[in-house]
Amino acid sequence: MSSRIQPTAQVDETAAIGDGTTVWDLAQIREDARLGSGCIVGRGAYVGPGVRIGDNVKLQNYALVYEPAVLADGVFVGPAAVFTNDHFPRSVDPEGRLKRGGDWEAVAVVVAEGASIGARSVCVAPVHIGRWALVAAGAVVTRDVPDFALVAGVPARRIGWVGRAGVRLAPREGESGGWECPETGELYDEKDGELVERA
Repeated sequence: MSSRIQPTAQVDETAAIGDGTTVWDLAQIREDARLGSGCIVGRGAYVGPGVRIGDNVKLQNYALVYEPAVLADGVFVGPAAVFTNDHFPRSVDPEGRLKRGGDWEAVAVVVAEGASIGARSVCVAPVHIGRWALVAAGAVVTRDVPDFALVAGVPARRIGWVGRAGVRLAPREGESGGWECPETGELYDEKDGELVERA
């Protein structure tokens, strides 16, 4: 198996593209980026230098993933979502000179396994998105998101919990802190603002 790269995509020769990964038209993958196997990089998506992307990740059309972002296996990034990398952005330094790469320190958005980032959402680095979390479309994430959290709004706040299927969890009747996925039946326990899968 090999990767599939459309002729209009720009993939730097130092980038590593895993088996079965597809890079669609007008996408740009910069130097030293690493993409795992089975990924899909949509039309016009951007992957910055040195970005690390796991297996089976989907970057939808025009998603912008700036370095040094790290995306674990199974992450979904919706259309036109943006991962920033400069906590104090400026075009020029205090003396008015154009800033270059060495004039600032890039900070990362890190997205854990299975998490989904909704269309047109913005993740403001540095920030960590937990396992299987779901960021709603249009949200602006300015602080870390716990595992399985459903966050929405500007700035994003937790409005519920989701399971591995991405469906909003329902409280278990008669169980304080108990949650259930209406689709899979999987059970979860909430304690001190965190959610864990029930063994």
